Amino acid sequence: MEQLKGTGVALVTPFKADESIDWNALEKLINYVIDGGVDYVVSLGTTGETPTLSADEKLDLIKFTFEKVSKRVPVVVGIGDYNTRDVVKRLEKCPLDEAAAILSVSPYYSKPTQEGIIQHYKTIAAASPKPIILYNVPGRTGRNMTAETTLRLAHEVENIIAMKEASGDMAQCMQIIRDKPEGFLVLSGDDALALAQLACGMDGVISVAANYFAKDFSAMVNAALGNNFPAARALHYKMLKGFDLMFCENNPTGIKAFLSHAGIIENKFRLPVLPADDAVYQQIGAYLKQY
Repeated sequence: MEQLKGTGVALVTPFKADESIDWNALEKLINYVIDGGVDYVVSLGTTGETPTLSADEKLDLIKFTFEKVSKRVPVVVGIGDYNTRDVVKRLEKCPLDEAAAILSVSPYYSKPTQEGIIQHYKTIAAASPKPIILYNVPGRTGRNMTAETTLRLAHEVENIIAMKEASGDMAQCMQIIRDKPEGFLVLSGDDALALAQLACGMDGVISVAANYFAKDFSAMVNAALGNNFPAARALHYKMLKGFDLMFCENNPTGIKAFLSHAGIIENKFRLPVLPADDAVYQQIGAYLKQY
C-alpha cells in the first residue's frame, strides 16, 4: 500500500451555472493537482458533493476520472452510505478495475453502535473487489469510530488496509498509530492538523486543501515524512490562514471559493450547499493575492 502514502486529494465536483457537471473544469483540476505533485486522487469523496449526485453521474465521474488521470497516479473511489446493502450493491455495479482502493465513510445519520459499525465494515469488506480505507468523520456522521473499533477491524479484516482519521482527537489518533498492525496505514483527514499527525506517525493525508495548495501541501507532507520538520513547518504556517478561511463556513464551500479565484472552476453548487458569503469570498481573494 505504498502508493497510498503521502498526499491524496479529495476532488471537488465542478458545476456549471445550470448545475450540470463541468467536465472541462474537472479535467483541468485533475491535471492541476497531478502537476502539483499529489500522490493520488480520490473520486466521490464528501468534498465532491456526492449526496447531490445521481447514481448515473457517480458512474460517469468514476469513468471520467480514470480516463483523465490515465494511470499517472492511483485513483481511490469513495463508496459509503448508512445503508449497508446499498454499499454492497454499488460495489458490485461500479467500474472499479482501475481503482487502487475504496474509501468508505462510516454509517451516518443512523448513529449505529460500535458493533454495528464493525459489522457494517465486515460486510462491505467481504463484498469488495478492492481494499477498503475506513473513514471516520464524526462531525459529519454523528458517531465517532473509537480507536478500539478501528483497531479491531484493522487486525481482523485482511482487506481493510487503512484509516482516514478526521475525528480531530489527537489521543485517539495516537492510540491507533501505536497499536495498529504492521502495514496498516493511518491517514489524516484534517488539513490543519496534518503536520502534527504526521509527526506522531501517520502515513499521509487525504486532503481538501490540496485541491488548491497541491504543490505546497504535497511538499509539506513529503518533508514531514522525510523527517525534515523545519521545512514542513514553514509550509504549514504559510498555508495555515488559508486552512482557516477554507473551512470557516463548510466544505466544499471554501475550497470552491479558492479554486474559483484561481480560475480553475466556477463557484457553483447544488442545494443545500451555497457559495461562500461575499465577505468571506473577498477575504479569500485578498489572502490569495498575498500568498
